[in-house]
Amino acid sequence: MAKITFIGAGSFGFTRGLVKDILTYPLLKDATLVLMDINRERLALIKKAVERIVREGKYPAKIIATTNRREAIKGADAVICTILAGDVSIWQYDITIPKKYGVDMNIGDTRSVAGIFRALRTIPVMLSICRDMEELCPNAILLNYTNPMAMLCRAMQSQTKVKVTGLCHSVQGTARELAAWIGAPHEEINYVSAGINHQSWFLKFEWKHKDAYPLLRKAMLKPKIRKAELVRNEMFLQLGYYVTESSGHNSEYNWWFRKRPDLIKKYCKHGTNWNPGHYAYILNYYREHKSNWKKVFQKWIDNPKPLDLKRGLEYAASIINAYMGGEIFEFNGNVPNTGHRAAVWAAEDQLALAGPGNGL
Repeated sequence: MAKITFIGAGSFGFTRGLVKDILTYPLLKDATLVLMDINRERLALIKKAVERIVREGKYPAKIIATTNRREAIKGADAVICTILAGDVSIWQYDITIPKKYGVDMNIGDTRSVAGIFRALRTIPVMLSICRDMEELCPNAILLNYTNPMAMLCRAMQSQTKVKVTGLCHSVQGTARELAAWIGAPHEEINYVSAGINHQSWFLKFEWKHKDAYPLLRKAMLKPKIRKAELVRNEMFLQLGYYVTESSGHNSEYNWWFRKRPDLIKKYCKHGTNWNPGHYAYILNYYREHKSNWKKVFQKWIDNPKPLDLKRGLEYAASIINAYMGGEIFEFNGNVPNTGHRAAVWAAEDQLALAGPGNGL
């Protein structure tokens, strides 16, 4: 029976989705799911949400909720981290102060001044989690969803002995998006991606084992598709490969899209997909969420419509299943650049092998 611990379990979207995925595996359906968060209100509500998933799926899983991190980690086989070090009242300054000096930021969780200050707040917490794991569950794996991914993973991988990788959903999510653009069923798409978090590229993108990039270039001629991802589509047309992260993120990673107000207006304010790139996009989202999160949580818990319990796109459940002895699973994960060519976490060797770059 696996023990899987969620640190920052009050991250409702992540925890709810990952629990649903984990329990779809026969090897993990009777897992002990430990929900840990320092916010008691969020913890109580996520416990109710997980209880609903277990109840509707008729799973023999056990649920424990606690504010004690060491208690949560002790004896764990896998730890999933979705924390935010400091609430909106603190990290808003990562976005608002740079703006006063002409640095217009959209997300601010990965690089530049905002990414660095978020890292400085978060690295000590992540290292303390790893120290607890070294003592209380030395054989466990740590799957991190917290940003800034590369900075946090570099700190943990260089300063601790914990088996850790960083995860994001941009690779598999973008692959599905591109498949839809060319009219292909996503299950018929093959791809190879490599790069750094969050800057991974599809080195190969095929439909039925034939190069699908010509079809993608043709799709760019459609105004609706061209407008959906203004920054990413411009990068693709100029560079020839498609990048996996959102236009808003990429407008920060490639600063020439944000260096003048006219460029921000042209590329970052009119995209129709998630996160087109306008100023303080994620800060505004969190400010709105802060005022109504209880209502959103409770509405989901009380919704009389039966849950869709099908497995989603996140990697974590498949990685844990492989680590616990299930099927080998290949994935894109943030690991040190040691020159390996594929990312694989296999049950028999319990290692993460990285592609080129410290990346996805």
